Amino acid sequence: MPNQLLQSVLFACTKHEDQRRKNSNATPYINHPVEVAEYLSRVGGVDDVEILVAAILHDTIEDTNTTAAEIRECFGDSVLGLVLECTDDKSLEKSERKRLQIENASQKSPGAKQIKLADKACNLKSILVDPPKDWTISRQIDYFEWAKKVCDGLTGVNEKLDEEINQILDDGIRTLTDRLNDEQQ
Repeated sequence: MPNQLLQSVLFACTKHEDQRRKNSNATPYINHPVEVAEYLSRVGGVDDVEILVAAILHDTIEDTNTTAAEIRECFGDSVLGLVLECTDDKSLEKSERKRLQIENASQKSPGAKQIKLADKACNLKSILVDPPKDWTISRQIDYFEWAKKVCDGLTGVNEKLDEEINQILDDGIRTLTDRLNDEQQ
């Protein structure tokens, strides 16, 4: 039901209201989950409302004070399940969270795989245009190489998303490598 989609946007806007991205423009954080849902719809052809709602909410538990009980109460068990599949355990060290993303990618449900692919695609495109302000080109390349390992486990559900993420990864690594080479000359 479309009402649930609008409800999720309002919920996420409230939860992320004081957060900013780490890019040089410090864009409002809420732009990211909305972009992920829009990308799923536009590029992946996803019209499943629960998947789109979960895409909008995918960072709420991980990055705000949102609880699983709140998501369940407002959006149901299916949406909660998808959000939880997309949520990293922030009590773990960053390197362990990144390792687990690679290890667990292939075990996710089809809906969560699509959300994670769209999330990675949006993050990767953002890094190319306006990276976090303290990230060197080498760190950006490292992120792309790590993201490729995660995405390798997420593909196989949505051919359009698969094609797009592979193109973004290939073009991005080539672009960043060229930038690094130019910087070193």
